[in-house]
Amino acid sequence: MANSQPVFDYREESQADKLARKSKDSPFMIIGIIGLIGVCGYGAYMFKNRGKMSTSVYLMQLRVAAQGTVVSALTLGLAYALAKKHLFKDEKAE
Repeated sequence: MANSQPVFDYREESQADKLARKSKDSPFMIIGIIGLIGVCGYGAYMFKNRGKMSTSVYLMQLRVAAQGTVVSALTLGLAYALAKKHLFKDEKAE
């Protein structure tokens, strides 16, 4: 069985190199992380204006929003990869 994936030695890889490699391998993971940071930043900013809502309920809703952002970004990435592989086949590449 031939492996079409290139073989890399990851022991000599710095954190910046690892992040660059991951962003090329799965860009939707990076989008999910950026979305997570955005939701958490927005939640921290709006914490003062939560009204009479208790802190635990507010943080629980914030956690669900952050997880939903990451899961939806990864789901979109998976759907894109499957569509690219099976629906939009490039005849020249095969």
